[in-house]
Amino acid sequence: MRLFARVGAGRVNVSDLAAEAGVARGTIYNAVPNPDSLFEDVAGDLAAEMQERVRVSIAALDEPAYRIACGIRLFIRRAHEEPEWGRFIVHFGFSNKTLRGLLTASVADEMAQAIESGRYAIGADQVTAMVAVIGGATLSGMMLVQEGYKSWRDAGSEVAQFILVALGVERTEAAEIARRELPQLIQP
Repeated sequence: MRLFARVGAGRVNVSDLAAEAGVARGTIYNAVPNPDSLFEDVAGDLAAEMQERVRVSIAALDEPAYRIACGIRLFIRRAHEEPEWGRFIVHFGFSNKTLRGLLTASVADEMAQAIESGRYAIGADQVTAMVAVIGGATLSGMMLVQEGYKSWRDAGSEVAQFILVALGVERTEAAEIARRELPQLIQP
């Protein structure tokens, strides 16, 4: 992850991997079945791991707006707490299919239910666009933290509030929801 974040997905070779890991090239060939698919493997593992952590962390929350706000804020907080992870996600978030799924998994289903119940004021035909907006805004919030423009608390709350307002949540309520206590990011 560190190496990909530093030099890019297409520029890593077996010698780079061996040097980063502090092992011989032969060890890489023995340990990595297909070095050409290593980036996708790493990205997929990161995506699955974060999806599960967020799912478990917000499982007890019933209110859809609070769930989305917490999901956004958990991503942004982790970018602060684990800068290498954050750099990887920010750098490759829009360019990799697996990482795009990281920000959109199950959000569309939850959003459709909230629209049907009247909680969100967007049309069912707008879910895909809104999921893209949530993903882009979350990555941008992570970048603000990575670059030192905002604290994770400010970036997370502001991005969550903007998303909730875009979903049709009244501005004052959106601000309150976006600043509620944030659950811990659970390691399942």
